[in-house]
Parts: sequence; C-alpha cells; structure tokens
Amino acid sequence: MQSAKDMAASAKAGMEKTKATLQEKGERMTTRDPLQKEMATEKKEERIDEAELRKRDAQAQHEAQYRNTGTGTGANTTGFGTGGTY
Repeated sequence: MQSAKDMAASAKAGMEKTKATLQEKGERMTTRDPLQKEMATEKKEERIDEAELRKRDAQAQHEAQYRNTGTGTGANTTGFGTGGTY
C-alpha cells in the first residue's frame, strides 16, 4: 500500500512539474522582455522545487504511517493467515 501511495505522490509531482514547464514556455513565448523570460524560468524552478518537496513530504508521511500500523510487532497486518483452520 505504501508503494502505491508513493507512486501516486510521484505521479502528482510529475504532473505539477510538467504543468510548471508548460506555463513557463507559454510565458516565455508571449514576451520579448528578457527580464520577464528570466522571471518565468525562476517561477518554473520554484514550482518544480515545491512539487518535489511535497512529494518527499508525502513519502515521509507514508513511511511514518507504515511504521505506526503495527508492523514489526508480530501483528498480522496482511489480512491473510488469520490463524484459523480452514
């Protein structure tokens, strides 16, 4: 479950990074001012960094949730092999 959540966080970050890149390209195409082009690039880099931080925060949260679910205590967390006879 944790890896699925991590994959979802990674995919979301990837989409945010792509969106930031496309917005930057659009802003760069609509202006001739080098300063505005540079500002668009800086905004893109900030958005990409924020997306990466959100992804890492989500992964750290998933790791903490995984560690706090009782794993490592001998508890059966898989839902299989409940100990009954079949």
